Amino acid sequence: MSVWDDLDLLLDSPSSLTLTSNTRGTVKEKAGFKVEEDVAALRKAIEGIGTTEKTLIGVLTQRSDAQRQLISRAYEKATGRKLVADLEGDTHGDFEDLLVALATPLSVFDCHEVMKAMKGAGTTESTLTEIFASRSNKQIKGLSDVYLKETGRELIHDLKSEVSGDYGEALLILAEGKRDESTNVDAAKAKADAKALYEAGEKKWGTDEKKFIDILCHRSVPQLRQTLVEYKNVSKKTLQESIESEMSGDLEKLLVAVVKCVKNTPAFLAELLFKSMKGAGTTESVLTRILVSRSEIDLLDIRAEYKKLFGRSLYSELESEVSGNYGEALKMLCGQDD
Repeated sequence: MSVWDDLDLLLDSPSSLTLTSNTRGTVKEKAGFKVEEDVAALRKAIEGIGTTEKTLIGVLTQRSDAQRQLISRAYEKATGRKLVADLEGDTHGDFEDLLVALATPLSVFDCHEVMKAMKGAGTTESTLTEIFASRSNKQIKGLSDVYLKETGRELIHDLKSEVSGDYGEALLILAEGKRDESTNVDAAKAKADAKALYEAGEKKWGTDEKKFIDILCHRSVPQLRQTLVEYKNVSKKTLQESIESEMSGDLEKLLVAVVKCVKNTPAFLAELLFKSMKGAGTTESVLTRILVSRSEIDLLDIRAEYKKLFGRSLYSELESEVSGNYGEALKMLCGQDD
């Protein structure tokens, strides 16, 4: 049985989409943090002859997001230059992307990832799907506020011109960041929703995608978890299996991502990490995005799910798949071997 089919544990397990504490992160506030010392160390590493990458990695991967922002502000005050600009000038490639991501506030980083996915010819749907399926309302609001501040436009407005059809409709609902967040579960409603989904898919010729979009993109996580259990009772298949057999393309991928995140966001992200390292070449942008954005939220859980799903620790996988300063920095964020 795969991690996605086991619905029995579902109703009691915590969800990263509604998580308020950050006790499951690998990166914690550094005790005895002295911003001046960190700024001096970074300046020395950047301004000296040749960059001391080890110092950059040590400081930026071992401070919390809040501490890194204090460092960035103090650095600019001391030098008159932005830390991000100096990192861009002094490092390159994936290592540069990772350090810049760490020196950027998390909501700004998320926003820039969305912007990158919308830029140029064609939209990177996989990035939009990953971000909007796995972020909480608060995180989505944070990145939307940054978008408005940086572009003067509403994110929803710009997304509308990038995505279309049923996929676009579902993504726009998620991008509003208004998913119901109550913890109450209405068992009768879960039964009714499960029946409606069954009738909109498995039971009829052709699929009523709108019904799937409406239920999966609006209901709360606890409510949807109950609905998944009820669906299996009605259909004998899991909702994920039904979506996979009834739909295709970006909509299928998005709704499956939503279902997986409702069940277990860390397992969903562990799968993406695995896929980004398997096959020809590594998708570094995915590694960077997940390890940076989840390092203070649920990276410990992602590590545990990775081991469970793939029989190897995330740390050892990083060790064999990525090298150099970039690999070292990712391993520092990952924490340790499981």
